[in-house]
Amino acid sequence: MKKYDAVIIGFGKGGKTLAAELAGHDRSVAMIERSDKMYGGTCINIGCIPTKALIHSAGLAAASHPLTFEQRRAYYRKAVAEKRALVDLLRDKNYHKLADDPRIDVYTGEGRFLSPESVEVKTAEGVVQLGGKHVVINTGAETALPPIPGIAESKRIYISTSIMELDELPRRLAVVGGGYIGLEFASMYASFGSEVTVLEGFPELIPREDRDIAQAVREVLEKRGIAFRLNVKVESFRDTVDGVSIALSQDGTASRLEADAVLLATGRKPATAGLNLAAAGVETNERGAIRVDERLHTTAPNIYAIGDVTGGLQFTYVSLDDYRIVRDELLGSAARTTANRGPVPYSVFIEPPLSHVGLHEEEARKAGYDIRVRKIAVASFPRARILGSAEGVLKAVIDAETDLILGCTLFGPESSEVINTVAQAMKHGVTARELSNSIYTHPSMSESLNDLFAR
Repeated sequence: MKKYDAVIIGFGKGGKTLAAELAGHDRSVAMIERSDKMYGGTCINIGCIPTKALIHSAGLAAASHPLTFEQRRAYYRKAVAEKRALVDLLRDKNYHKLADDPRIDVYTGEGRFLSPESVEVKTAEGVVQLGGKHVVINTGAETALPPIPGIAESKRIYISTSIMELDELPRRLAVVGGGYIGLEFASMYASFGSEVTVLEGFPELIPREDRDIAQAVREVLEKRGIAFRLNVKVESFRDTVDGVSIALSQDGTASRLEADAVLLATGRKPATAGLNLAAAGVETNERGAIRVDERLHTTAPNIYAIGDVTGGLQFTYVSLDDYRIVRDELLGSAARTTANRGPVPYSVFIEPPLSHVGLHEEEARKAGYDIRVRKIAVASFPRARILGSAEGVLKAVIDAETDLILGCTLFGPESSEVINTVAQAMKHGVTARELSNSIYTHPSMSESLNDLFAR
């Protein structure tokens, strides 16, 4: 058994950054990754990078009207090829950044615990056993498939990972799930030129958002040709000669929807299968996520869990902050915790992007705050007009007593950048008045903060 200062299971953002940091402090590290197609983790290979590359290409396609569908198909094939080249480049760079370091050994294979201090890895060359003073679980999350008849038999049903490998643009795409992932892909494929229908089992889209924001999102996407069928149950799938037939029911009425392809966007679950967590004394909660404390310790004293596998916010930048917490625990003051990292912003890359940080209006009211709410139409700002993206709304939730910012939702162009300014203001106690009175470049979407946070 070869022993290391740290054994890291999973080549994701937090794990790979921690491996490099520990190696830089002369610690020996074993990095375990089950697939040679996943060096660098979910974000680089099947998540943020490939999806946003395709979304960018889709936006360019939408701006190139008019195009025939065959021209759009050719453009889509080119976009997929460019995405693959980008992912291959980044995957290779990520692999060599660790594998070329003499203090890091990369093992490609399935890892499973034998005890809290030992991990077995089944590689193509055989089985190896590794010992670790510390072990970090960074295995991420995977698609949760619903128990709908016909999924296993169909050759036209995809998840977010596999649909991005599809070379042919589907003329008709059905998206099962009206959450963030479903809407991102619906927006992307509509921009490429597909006829998109979103099927959602609940009566509302994106239930986490305030209803006025969700309604604004729906209206904008409907104007772009996306159809929504809410409160509908998907009963089964059946492949046909030309596509896939979807059996639906709504309020006791049966119907069918024909599509060329189906995307299942029905949520994700922590990827822990096969880890043999029981042998390590690592417990999971009722949702299958690994239990951790605010310093990311699991129920085994020497084992940490970071990233999506803990069941928290599934963002690569949260995994990166998890790395900082574990790094400081192993190398520094241990001052960082999940409790003190501040508000975490997020963006949904539909067109235009939807971004948020902090409390929503409904959450703030339920929490008992006396609030001031500001809403402004995106069309009010010159930058939005310049970009040709004047639809959307900006919304701020402010504590009426302290003038502190409780939350902010930006549904408009470049919101994924502007929301970071709001998040920093919240983290450092900058008041709404101070943010409103700051100087911003012109014309920019950042200058919308002058008006949004004004009294």
